Amino acid sequence: MIEFLDMQSFKEKVLNIVKNIPKGQTRTYKQVAALSKSPKAFRAVGSIMSKNFDPSIPCHRVIKSDGTLGNYNRGGTAKKMAILRKEEAIR
Repeated sequence: MIEFLDMQSFKEKVLNIVKNIPKGQTRTYKQVAALSKSPKAFRAVGSIMSKNFDPSIPCHRVIKSDGTLGNYNRGGTAKKMAILRKEEAIR
């Protein structure tokens, strides 16, 4: 069983990784999980992103491994697409 402190540290790692995704780039949930040293925790990354409302964490830059955008808790997929197009991360 994962202790609370371990989960908190995982969440902090994920948020830090996502915070540092450069404008105009994306990472997949799986890539973020691997960068956090928990390669099988991609669903947990998605859960963390779905609850993130901190504007300094660009969760819109995290997409699915198949290249589709996935949901966005601040306006849905259409909003996520618009932001990524504006940042020139997608066409």
